[in-house]
Amino acid sequence: MSNSRAVYSTDQGRLCPDCGKAVAGCVCRQLQAKATPKGDGIVRIARETKGRGGKGVSLVKGLPLHEDELKQLAAKLKQHCGTGGTVKDGIIEIQGEQRDKLRAYLEQLGYKVKLAGG
Repeated sequence: MSNSRAVYSTDQGRLCPDCGKAVAGCVCRQLQAKATPKGDGIVRIARETKGRGGKGVSLVKGLPLHEDELKQLAAKLKQHCGTGGTVKDGIIEIQGEQRDKLRAYLEQLGYKVKLAGG
């Protein structure tokens, strides 16, 4: 048995290391990307001012959603709170002290929510 495998084909380009098919047509990587992120099932809402010149933001962590779903939920949360925000590294940042509004809205959506930090 050989320890080598093809990583590139002049016909197909880069190859998937798992199934050996072209990366563009690989099914196994797409299934891995669709797997639900793991967590304890509790959404935590924290307040942070670090690195923002004293301005506070509310951080929503622990949502079991993929990046595109997080962006859609962030848009709804921003609209509900009437402020701006962003999604960074799987965490939704909403400008200002909005923890109470966020908690009520997320509980309406069926999430178990805890306020974290001060």
